[in-house]
Amino acid sequence: MSVFTKETKQKFAELYPDRSGVIEHNLNNNDLFSLEPLAQLAERTPIEKIEYSRGDNPLTVDPDKPNDNGLTPAQTIRSIEDNASWLVIKNIEQDAAYSDFLNAMIDELQPIIERATGPIYRRQCFVFVTSPGSITPFHMDPEHNILLQIKGSKTMNAYPANDDSIVRPELHEAYHGGGHRNLVHDPAYDEKMTAHHLTPGKGVAMPVKAPHWVQNGDAVSISLSITWRSKYSVREANVQCMNHFLRQKGLNPTPPGVNPLLDQTKAFGWRVIDKIGLAGRA
Repeated sequence: MSVFTKETKQKFAELYPDRSGVIEHNLNNNDLFSLEPLAQLAERTPIEKIEYSRGDNPLTVDPDKPNDNGLTPAQTIRSIEDNASWLVIKNIEQDAAYSDFLNAMIDELQPIIERATGPIYRRQCFVFVTSPGSITPFHMDPEHNILLQIKGSKTMNAYPANDDSIVRPELHEAYHGGGHRNLVHDPAYDEKMTAHHLTPGKGVAMPVKAPHWVQNGDAVSISLSITWRSKYSVREANVQCMNHFLRQKGLNPTPPGVNPLLDQTKAFGWRVIDKIGLAGRA
């Protein structure tokens, strides 16, 4: 059964890869994404594939400060209505109960994706379980991403990708050099924010590294994130890595997108540097 209608695929094609926007899906009645099956999924998932914390956060969170809720992942899911937390189980496409279904869902969009950004790499899927009112702090992610709302509601507050007034070039570079995805939020950025309100059956397509934060609604939320890398995103990441390397050498490199030929040269150069082990010798 198709998850996306013809109209949704047309809308996605209009947005991808550079703009965020709301699309539709039909996952909201799928039993795989209810609380008890997800608690059981958490029990059989390696702990390093699960991230969770308190959800009563400010928009700017120091990733080095502990924010534990004192529960196991399965306990967190089973008591999510009352424990003021958020939890994500990563790489659920590797679980036998979910793998075929999730890959078939990405297959539906593959022709659109490959026409725009080339071959798909690193298909990954993440499921989020969130307490009422919780906040996911201001951050950016390195993948192409569609977030599908299955239960409850949330607002995805999205900002333009590659806006230097929000994320300076050196912050992009530092992220690809091993820095954390969390960002410092400034209320002045909100002039450029688009609030995408999601209810069951709605989703939002997000560009690579578009900054965002998420406000959960007044009920438990379950969302599925389907992500992938592309020739487009891998090249951008390689350019950022090379720029980080050059900046550590005292240079002031040109950001990606300004000079396509220079970007190709940098991406190739970084692959060579990484392969021969010079990356850690800056």
